[in-house]
This record gives sequence, structure tokens and C-alpha cells, in this order.
Amino acid sequence: MARITTYTEVGSSQGTPGLADADVFILDGSAGSRKITAKEFANAMADKLLKNGAAAPYGKSGMYRGANLGSGATFAAASTAAQRNAINDGTFTGLFIGDYWTVNNVLYRIADFNYWKRSGDTDFNTNHIVLVPDASMGNGKMNSTNITTGAYVGSEMYSSSSSALATARTKIANDFGGYLASHKEYFANATSSDAESAGAWYASTVDLMSEPMVYGSYIRTKAMSGLNYLYTIDKAQLALFRLNPAMVNLRYDYWLRNVASATAFAIVYASGRATDTGASGSLGVRPAFAVKGMA
Repeated sequence: MARITTYTEVGSSQGTPGLADADVFILDGSAGSRKITAKEFANAMADKLLKNGAAAPYGKSGMYRGANLGSGATFAAASTAAQRNAINDGTFTGLFIGDYWTVNNVLYRIADFNYWKRSGDTDFNTNHIVLVPDASMGNGKMNSTNITTGAYVGSEMYSSSSSALATARTKIANDFGGYLASHKEYFANATSSDAESAGAWYASTVDLMSEPMVYGSYIRTKAMSGLNYLYTIDKAQLALFRLNPAMVNLRYDYWLRNVASATAFAIVYASGRATDTGASGSLGVRPAFAVKGMA
């Protein structure tokens, strides 16, 4: 039998004779002798490196992978019991930012871990992932005319049962069932001086994203003169967009929920510009929502 030192040395690249996904490592331990492919070994080591005691979930918000996790007519069918348990217990083992499921023909991508945990006027103390679709889930207008009165909560997009957002909410509720988690959000519900001027707590399941969630800051949102009213719990950029900025701009226009002026709401423009447009325009709906891992 050859000594280990006599074997061909492998470089770090994937080129010949580099390490290939299908190459095999031998493991030995309390579970006996086993084998693992290089691809799965890399995933397992990433999980090990990014988990550290109580800080385990948050270390995972610093690495983008983008793997296909499964597909099916519902989330229960697309996901595995192990994946759902990893969400439920807050370890998120085997799950990474950018990973995705295709549920009832819609690709939903993991945007963050425990983003809303411990937030709200009632404590949202549930382990969860934030999912965002790659494609628009329909086009619609914020209001029938170019007004922003009532801000996001006062808009037809938020409140009308026939809006494009309402259609997306229904589809997601049907496809995710009891795995869809409700949390409390502080949404703007009034305007003054052409800017958001008041808000309140509302139960949220599926809603439009804010500028901070997408860009990491306010850009087109107008602050109320002298008062600077911009209250929100969504004050951090989602890890998906921080780690892979290309995920912000997927070559279609979509609404954000912030008021930019008396006539316009903030949007992500197809060309990548952070801009705004009149409330009566027909743009894409790309919502974010929390999924829990209940059995």
C-alpha cells in the first residue's frame, strides 16, 4: 500500500488535477467509517465555521451560496424535514444566503436569517428565514392617481383586495400554508409636507420591501421637514442584497413602500437606478416574507 506522501498532490483550483466536486474523503468517528464528497464536505465545513454557540444564525448571514434546495407544489413538498427543522431550531444547518426553493413555479430565495426576530410591539421570538422571489409576482399601481396620501398603508396596493400585492399574498399563503409567519411591522400611514409623517403597528405576512432593506439606506424617501420622521424596524439591508448586489436589480421595475414625494413612491428601476415614479404607474411586485420551520 502506498504511503500518503507518495500520492499526487492536488492544487486548490478546480483544474486538473484540482479538487473536483465528486472527489471523496474518508471519515471515521463514533458513527463508524464513512465517505463524503468534496462538494458536501465543503458545505459541511462552511456550516461548522459559521456556527459558534449563540451567535450561530448570524454568522450564516455573511456567506452567499445560491444552491437549489428543492421544488414542489407547496413549501412542504419542496423542502425537506431536515431543512424545516433547521429553520425551526435556529441552526439553519444546510441553508445559506441565496439558496432557493421553487414553490408552485415561483423561485423564492433566502434573503436573511432571523431578520425580524425580537422586533415588534409584541415580541416576534420565532426562528425564521426571509424569502424574496427572483421574479415579479405581478404588476400593479400603488394608487389610481399620482398621490401618496396615507403613505404605504393608505395606498391601494396595500389595502385593496384586488391589488397585485393582494394577489401575491393569496398565492404565498396558499403555497406556504402554516409555514408563513406573521410578525408586527411599523408602517407609515400618513403624509405631511409630501413625506411620511405618522405610522402604527400592523400585522405583516407578505409586504413590499423598504429602501433600507434593499439598498441599506434611504435614497429617494423624503424626510419630513424639520421632524425627520422615518420610523421602521426594517433598518438593515437584507443579507442577500449586501452579499450579492446583482440580486437587487433583476432587469425589471418594482415598487418599494416608501414615499418619495406627494406623487411618487420609491422604486428599483430596471436599469439599476435607485429612483421613484408616479403612484399610478404599473410596476412589479416583489415582496418579502418570513417562513418558520414548524413540523
